[in-house]
Amino acid sequence: MKLLSVARTVACIATLAVMSPQAGAEKLREVTYLLPAPPSLPAFAPWMIAQQKGYYSEEGLKVSFVVGKGGADVAKQVGAGNAPLGGGVGDTPIIVRPNGVPVKAVAVLGGASLMHLAINRAEVPGSIPGLKGKTIGAMSYADTTYYALLGILRANGLSKSSVDIQASGPSVWQLFAEQKIPALASVPEWTVSAQDAGVKVEVIPADRYFKSMAQAILASDETVKKDPELIRKFVRATLRGLADIVRDPAAATSDYVKAVPGYQGREKYVESVLKLYNATVYQGQPRLGAIDPERVATLQKFYLNEGIIARAVPLGDLFTNDFVPAQ
Repeated sequence: MKLLSVARTVACIATLAVMSPQAGAEKLREVTYLLPAPPSLPAFAPWMIAQQKGYYSEEGLKVSFVVGKGGADVAKQVGAGNAPLGGGVGDTPIIVRPNGVPVKAVAVLGGASLMHLAINRAEVPGSIPGLKGKTIGAMSYADTTYYALLGILRANGLSKSSVDIQASGPSVWQLFAEQKIPALASVPEWTVSAQDAGVKVEVIPADRYFKSMAQAILASDETVKKDPELIRKFVRATLRGLADIVRDPAAATSDYVKAVPGYQGREKYVESVLKLYNATVYQGQPRLGAIDPERVATLQKFYLNEGIIARAVPLGDLFTNDFVPAQ
């Protein structure tokens, strides 16, 4: 039923795209969007495809992508008014809002967690319980993938002290690909790269045990209040890019490589990554782009109990679905 719901939503977004006003010869509005990492990562394929296929220009927007220093930094910049919109994950407002950063998620690109646990099956018999006493790689100790890892371990009777979690930065996936560590708090790009290197990977989606979130579009309270139409246009165009991937990863690969020519000759890799995003991140969303209030509430409780945030805030301060097209 979830797959059917996604298909219906994809069709709905396509219809809305036809109905949306075309920029035509009108001057496009210039908009800066902050990305938490370089746009060359396939994680940002929905945005790059939307740019390549003219979905933003059809909404009257000329989008410039600028790279920030991770989701928390992007949220602070957006909250300070240095850019109207930016990217993080759905968890990001939960982490920064208690510190006075006035941002909320206005769409989330997928119904599941961005993170999954990747295990080298040759090194870890018995899946997650077999990780006791072993090393798990993570990007950092302040990253949402790390927090999701803690949630997965706890759900399987393991504490962070019962394993050796090593944070090695953005290159941590290479340690896993070179079989120097047996497990990794991973994302699809890293896992496919490890598989291409010959690692027999068991993929365990975080959603089986811990409901963290996918990538999100963030906006400040000020932009939500004073420029709602900008948000609505940007969200609608980006979700069209996401819908293309959900509908046909192979065709989306071709569009993505046109947008990011550095992947020419690596189309097989890109398609594998997009298919893994489809399987582990993008599915499970009856209304494409919509944020699940129960998921947000459960996550906030976890972050509070873990001492990651000092206080909880009202759910309405963390997200809104007002800008997501109705199914």
